[in-house]
Amino acid sequence: MTTEVKTRAIDSEKITINLFPVDLGQIDLLVQQGFYANRTDLIRTAIRNQLQLHADVVRQTVTRDKLVLGVQHYSRADLEAVQAAGEALNIRVLGLASIGTDVSPELAAATIHSIAVLGALHASPAVKAALKGRIS
Repeated sequence: MTTEVKTRAIDSEKITINLFPVDLGQIDLLVQQGFYANRTDLIRTAIRNQLQLHADVVRQTVTRDKLVLGVQHYSRADLEAVQAAGEALNIRVLGLASIGTDVSPELAAATIHSIAVLGALHASPAVKAALKGRIS
C-alpha cells in the first residue's frame, strides 16, 4: 500500500555560519555597492549557485537512494491507514519530513520503521523521542 502524502508551503529553516572577518567584509562591500540587497541575499545566491552546479549529483542520488524530493507530511489519518494495512513506513526525504501534531508517539512508533531526512524533520518532541534510534 502506498500512503498518499500531502504537501504544504513551509517557512525556511534557519542556519548559522561562521565567517572570517575578511570574507564578511567583502560581503558587506558587495551589499554596499548594490550587488545584493543584504548579506542573506548574497549567501542564498551563493548557495543556489552551488546547488545548481551539483544538480546532476543531487538528481542521481535522489533516484538511486529512492528519496522523496520536497515536502512529505504524515497526518494521523495517513499513519492509521498504514497501521490498518499492517505495514510500516521507511521514510526517506530530501527536504522536509513532517509528522502531524495529531500523531501520538504510540502511533508513530507502531507505523514508522525508519526515518532518514536530509534537510529538516518536524515532529513533536514526544514523537521524536518515541522514534529515537530509528532516525538517521
